[in-house]
Amino acid sequence: MTSAKSLQQEKSLQDQQLHPSSGGRHAAGEDPAKREQILEGAKRVFMRSNFDAASMNDITREAGVSKGTLYVYFENKEDLFEALIARERSLIVDSVKQFLNDNAPLEDALHDFGVTLVTSMTSDYTIRAMRTVLSVTDRMPRLAQRFFTATPENGYTVLKTYLDQQVEAGTLSIDDTEIAAKQFIELSSAGIFKGRLFGMCEAPSADRIEKNVRSAIHVFLAAYGRKTNAD
Repeated sequence: MTSAKSLQQEKSLQDQQLHPSSGGRHAAGEDPAKREQILEGAKRVFMRSNFDAASMNDITREAGVSKGTLYVYFENKEDLFEALIARERSLIVDSVKQFLNDNAPLEDALHDFGVTLVTSMTSDYTIRAMRTVLSVTDRMPRLAQRFFTATPENGYTVLKTYLDQQVEAGTLSIDDTEIAAKQFIELSSAGIFKGRLFGMCEAPSADRIEKNVRSAIHVFLAAYGRKTNAD
């Protein structure tokens, strides 16, 4: 009797997913809350295990969903990892974009952008994700490619757009804002990021990041700051 009831409930759930009514139900694979639940579970699994060691069974248990539900949303482990990277990158981009606006002074905007981005770049999760991608690049080149192109916006593109605006406003003098954006990010993370990536140091302190970014701004503006007649 219990088994029959369980089967009936499962069928009812499937019907609701596949044939949503006007009452707010979502079609299969289209419930953002369920998708987020799976991604959060997957994130915890990938933080504990490397990509190869993590299994879809581990993720279903951690996320609290059935395997059938998991495969409705994600085709395989690679697809799930790509989606997780895209989500995390979007969160980082959203956090840094808010600092690049016309209302903030140039140095303040670059400072807040740099500190936030470097803090995110050197976090445990980001470092683990990058190490995972590097470990499977030879046999899964698509995953590496997606890691760098998962979303149309990233730290470089957001900063480039801001620099373009500053050049147009006459605040900065830059011939190639794409290169300049990369230079600023490299300067801000100099001596920190690669050390973290290759396990040479722990997560940098807030003071270390602050010092790096302040130095990066000094060098950057010395090269690209608009010179006045008095200079």
